[in-house]
Parts: sequence; C-alpha cells; structure tokens
Amino acid sequence: MSGKLFPFVRDPYAALRFPEYRNFIIASFLFTVALLVQEVALGYELYIVTRDPLALGLTGLAEAVPFIGLSLYGGHIADRNSKRRIILFSSGIITVGSFVLHLVARADAAQHIPTSLLVGVIYGMVFLIGLCRAFQSPAAMSLRAFLVPVEAYENAATWSSSAWQAGSIVGPTIGGFLFAGIGFSNTLLVVVGLLCIAIFLFSRISDKRQPAESATENLIESVKEGLQFVWHTKMILYAISLDLFSVLFGGVVALLPIYAEDILKVGAAGLGILRAAPSVGAVLTLIILSRISPMHHPLRNLMIAVTGFGVSILIFAVSPWMGLSVIALFFSGAFDSVSVVIRQTLLQLMTPDAMRGRVMAVNGIFVSSSNELGAFESGTAARLMGVIPSAVFGGVMTLVIVGWVSWKTRKLLAKSAEPLS
Repeated sequence: MSGKLFPFVRDPYAALRFPEYRNFIIASFLFTVALLVQEVALGYELYIVTRDPLALGLTGLAEAVPFIGLSLYGGHIADRNSKRRIILFSSGIITVGSFVLHLVARADAAQHIPTSLLVGVIYGMVFLIGLCRAFQSPAAMSLRAFLVPVEAYENAATWSSSAWQAGSIVGPTIGGFLFAGIGFSNTLLVVVGLLCIAIFLFSRISDKRQPAESATENLIESVKEGLQFVWHTKMILYAISLDLFSVLFGGVVALLPIYAEDILKVGAAGLGILRAAPSVGAVLTLIILSRISPMHHPLRNLMIAVTGFGVSILIFAVSPWMGLSVIALFFSGAFDSVSVVIRQTLLQLMTPDAMRGRVMAVNGIFVSSSNELGAFESGTAARLMGVIPSAVFGGVMTLVIVGWVSWKTRKLLAKSAEPLS
C-alpha cells in the first residue's frame, strides 16, 4: 500500500490537540460507559429472572431490528441536517427511557408490579436504544471527520477506538459491581447521570458546515448512492464484511452472564471482569497503535487480527478456569482493536464529506449486525447446542470465514503495494 494514500502525522496526540474533538471523545466515553453499565445490568437481571439463554439473545435482536431498519434513513438525515442536534436529541430520548426503566425497576423491587411487566419494559428499552442509535450513530461517526484535519484521521480513529474500549472496560466493570452493590434500579439511576454529563459535553461542540448536497434529495436514490459507494470501494467492503461475519459467529458477549453464573461461577462481579477483559486488551493495543500504524498493509493485517480473534474465542469457549478465560478475552479484544482501527481509518479517508452519514450508516448496520444479531445467534445456538459447543462453533466459523475471505482477496493481497479500490 502506497504511503501517499495515507498522509498521516505520527504525533500520537495529534487529534487531542483540538478542543472540540476532546469534548467529543470524553462525551463518547461517558455515553459508552452508560450504555454498557445498563447493558450488563439488563442482561444479568434478565438471566436471573428467566434462566433462559434465548432471553439474552433476544435483547440483541430487540436492539438490532430498529437499528438496522432505520440506519440508512438515519444516515440520509445526518447528511442533510445538523449532526449535533441529532446527537443531542437521540441521546436525550435514551436518557428519558433509562429513567423510566429505573422507576419500573424500583416498583418491581417493591413488588408493586409483576415481573413479566419488568421484562417487557426491559425489551422495550433495548428497542428504544436501537431506534435512537440508528440516528445517533451515523451522525456521531460522520461529525468526527469535521473535528480534525485529514492528517489526523488515523490518530482520531485510534483515540476514538480507545475511548470506546476504555468505556468498555469501565462500563461492564462498574456495571457488575454496581449491580452487586446497589441493585438493579439504582444502577439505572447512575446510568441516567452519566448520560446527562455526556449530553452536556456534546452540546459544547459547535454546529459544523453541512457538505454540499448530493444531486438527489430522493430518499431511495440517496440510500442507493451510499450502498453503491461501499460496494464499489473494495477495501471498505472487505473490511466491514470481515468484521460482520467474524463477530456475528465469534462474539461471546451475550453468553458471558451464563459463563459467569453457571460455568465459571463468579457471579455479577466476575461478569464485570469478563466483560471488561477484551477492552483492557484493546486499550493496551491501541496505545501501541498510536505509535505503530497498522495501515501499511491493511488487508493483510486485518486477516492476521481476525485470525487471532478466532483463536482467542476458541480458547475461551473451552476454558474451565476464570484466569485463562480472562486472558483469552483479553487477547480477543487486543486483536479486535487492530481491525477496528483499520476499518475506521479507511472509512474516514475514503468517504466523501457529502456521503459520510450514509456510508457510516452502512458501516453501522454491519457492526450492529455483528454485535446485536451476533448476540441473538449466540443465544439461539446456546439453546440448541449448549453453551460451550455454541461458543466453540463460533470460534471455528470465524477461522473458516477468514480463510474464505483470504482466498477471495488473494489477488488484492498479492498487490498490497498498490492502492485497493
């Protein structure tokens, strides 16, 4: 890959030198912490109440359906409206929903409502999060490109990934301990507080100029343009496709409450540690990536990273010991962070300003499909095959997919010194 295609600066703090980007990163971190604290609490409460792996999988489906269904429209809206206002409005709706869930959980704890109503409200809240994220995610991801110059895109992608991964450490860890210490309803109140601080920081980012309008205002044609751009830009297509299918089958996050409660027997606090382990590995790797770029041979490095992810999932699947399980999850996060930086950098560099919302929406659909639908796949497979066999199956499928993509892209890999398009 030609170095001229990626005109990066090697200052590891380049993006952080811009005040609005710093506000964006801190707000994104707090938003991630809040949602993951809530996710851990919801998942653990659901499993305690239902004792059904499929109930955990259905939470992924409940979030994925509205997100996937509306993301392309959300990207269309983000390309034509204030990204800042979209972020503030959607984040505000999530905050209100979290507070309502807190009130319902408190009433359930006081035995004023049936447990079945609590379960229904939990699924309703997960659906609301997916609905709001369909608009918030493409707006936030496309806004980031307007906060730093092009030379800092890779550094911004690294720091954005670091913020998300740091949130993924703090969120699940304190989520598990908060649930164990102050209970379900009070944990949700902490979530509301974190979301309010994030909204305040997002509000301190000024509105950015809107890029020139596309030739068409027609929704169908607008969405079609975004899909066609991704399809014809092979580097982006292969990067997000590999992420989709590897995490769709290899992700084990939805199964962690079962591993914590029934296999490793470490309880809610242990669940927080298991959820945080991949992000600890990711953050440490991202620190290295702020100084050593993975973009010299991006497709090759992506294959290596996803292979390492698959092997790590296989080790976790069969591990009967907490220590080994944590180490395996640590390395799964380390390898995954490499692929995240490569994918995000390619998206920022290769996407025209006027199409950022739509292209980020396509990427968001792929990511949501891999995470939320992956949770549904994990829960369903665990119900049909058993928990450990389903996790083994996911790791094996990840390695099969890497092999298939490597074969499909063998010509591109052989020409890695040339720009891929």
